Amino acid sequence: MTFNGFKKEGVEFLKQLELNNTKVWFENNRHIWEENILKPNVAFVEEMGETLEILVPTIKAKPKVSGSLFKIYRDVRFSKDKTPMKDKIGIIFWQGQAHRMQSASYYFFFNTQMYYIATGIRTFKPPLLKAYRKYIQNKTNAMNLHNILEDIKQKGYQTPEPKYKRLPQGFKQEDEYSYLSKYNAIFGFQTYELDDTFYSEEIVDKAFKVFQDMDELRQWLYELTLTVED
Repeated sequence: MTFNGFKKEGVEFLKQLELNNTKVWFENNRHIWEENILKPNVAFVEEMGETLEILVPTIKAKPKVSGSLFKIYRDVRFSKDKTPMKDKIGIIFWQGQAHRMQSASYYFFFNTQMYYIATGIRTFKPPLLKAYRKYIQNKTNAMNLHNILEDIKQKGYQTPEPKYKRLPQGFKQEDEYSYLSKYNAIFGFQTYELDDTFYSEEIVDKAFKVFQDMDELRQWLYELTLTVED
């Protein structure tokens, strides 16, 4: 399937979904979603996945829902937002055998206002958080992460704010890189207004450039994930 860019009709569908966020409305208009969002997303995963093999030959790019594509239905059990449908479209490529959300990944999403390109892991669940804190107690690992994050920021990308205010057990304020222990996620990202590039095949090259700029972070996180204990 050839990827020619994301569709303006897909963004218009999301605008209508914001006004009609019910399962009944969605099912009545599912054919629009399939044609203008699902098909371009599948084509993007196929094209982007092949391109990312330049960086990671073992990258996982699965052009299906619950693979590289996220479900449109929201799991309201774990969300403060109880509307049944998501108002953004997410796409992920990941490395390793762990769950996709606990793996070093490249991430892309868009909504009616903007698109977002990121590399990293958006939330550490307890086993990964435990492994992360242990991993950065090694000064070399912590120093490398610090330098990678600084490089990402110098390139014009953003990083998340620390989640915790206090240092966890085992870290001291005087330690140079102890601030890293306050994070429960590590990623670099940038947001962009919907533009002509988004609606063309050039978005593949643009996303690849961002992923490539932050690839040292992907590699660092992948090595971290190999230390997680079952």
